[in-house]
Amino acid sequence: MYTRTFQIVPQTCQFKRHTINLNVTSYKMIDTVTGPGAQPFAVQLKALTDLEGRYQPKLSGLRLIEGAQDNGLRMTTRLRELEVKDLLSLTRFFGFSSDTFSLAISLLDRFLSVMKIQPKHLSCVGLCCFYIAVKSSEEEKNVPLANDLIRISQSRFTVSDMMRMERIIMEKLYWKVKAPTALRFLRLFHGHIQEQLDAESKTILSLERLEAQLKACHCAFVFSKIKPSLLAMALLCYEAQEQHDPEHTDKISEALTCLQKQLNIKGEDLVCMRELIGKCLADYATAKCSKPNGQRLRWIISGRTARQLKPSYYKITHLPTIPESAL
Repeated sequence: MYTRTFQIVPQTCQFKRHTINLNVTSYKMIDTVTGPGAQPFAVQLKALTDLEGRYQPKLSGLRLIEGAQDNGLRMTTRLRELEVKDLLSLTRFFGFSSDTFSLAISLLDRFLSVMKIQPKHLSCVGLCCFYIAVKSSEEEKNVPLANDLIRISQSRFTVSDMMRMERIIMEKLYWKVKAPTALRFLRLFHGHIQEQLDAESKTILSLERLEAQLKACHCAFVFSKIKPSLLAMALLCYEAQEQHDPEHTDKISEALTCLQKQLNIKGEDLVCMRELIGKCLADYATAKCSKPNGQRLRWIISGRTARQLKPSYYKITHLPTIPESAL
């Protein structure tokens, strides 16, 4: 049987083949907790911000990707964005949580920033990052078989290839998975702000809409270079500004200003980020934007493949959209 050998190098090193079953229990996520019984906001915030810098993709590696020519020989921003959209499509197809998607993108960007990979290996890297995130965030009963993931995503590598690549990814990331993602910051900030608002003002910032906007931002390479806390903060500021409801947004703005001071974020950085988010969401809303393709997945599960898959794999069939208004 033909077995693919991966050549993914930080400089000139080559990796040997690996066949291993990873123990996912060693890197389970520690969720941000809100509501009664949760740790004080300041304690949770400090815990996340202390870890944030350690899990950031390396800027030098991201700049290499940003400056690469799209000639099919090197990783580029376009290829990374296409891969992320495929992972978003898989997330929707399986009905997985936003946590799974955000963690998968964190793993992918961190790995791409420290390793030089050939474009032909990107689909295997992306699917492995996705699989690690699934095993870390989802209930065990909902974790699909690796072989099913390969078939549904129309990939051309084997389960053995996936196992070797998964080991390479985990080694290069030092087995550190539970990253403080922008989603975790977003939920923490949103919960903190909601506690300071009256009943009417609380309806302004829809967490569902904010999470959908964050997924759109993850599809754009530019946000890979931004700290998760800054991205989450800027997204909240952007959404509050877009509501055009002075009576209630004034209270939200006051809460956001206090939060900005706690995070020690410069005003000009926040303004710049809001503009980037606005452009990203405007582009995502256009017909020209290449949104995750649900049709691709619906096609691959027809016939014999469909009969071999679990019924629970048919949860989502529509394209991901951002809600028009808050609930």
